[in-house]
Amino acid sequence: MFILKSIAVLAVTLGYALAESHTVHFTNLCKFGTPTLIQGPNVLSTGGDYTRQGPLLGAIAYLQTGGCGFNGEGCTLVELSLTNGFSSADISLIPPHAFSVTSGFGYYNGCDGTGTDCQEPNCPQAFENPDETWKQIPCPAANVNLAVTIKTFFHLDCAQFRDR
Repeated sequence: MFILKSIAVLAVTLGYALAESHTVHFTNLCKFGTPTLIQGPNVLSTGGDYTRQGPLLGAIAYLQTGGCGFNGEGCTLVELSLTNGFSSADISLIPPHAFSVTSGFGYYNGCDGTGTDCQEPNCPQAFENPDETWKQIPCPAANVNLAVTIKTFFHLDCAQFRDR
């Protein structure tokens, strides 16, 4: 009897772990460039929604304007890890990254309304050095998703930043 109960608990636990799912959604209000989602050497998305069955760890998102390196060098970067129990995202301007376009993110389907954006080159919300860990935005919800938004720079047209 104990063995059957143990197998049942294990099956439920595995089912929960296998059911983990996270989506990254892009909104590009600039109407140019290519929203890009990368994990390690792999391009996961170039603008469309990306859904991962299981955790999505150590990914980056940015608007490829033609002037960004493969890992977002020279551009505004959103760093993210989505995993049940402790997801985290932030905006990075740590060199070689630099402000290119206004970018932001927000969690949805959990921690709704939590996120941040970077609207100017010296935005206080963004990492400028690796020690600023308090700038990470956490979310403890299971199966949380992340919306990444690229938009205009104050009153200026995004096209002015096309080659950054």
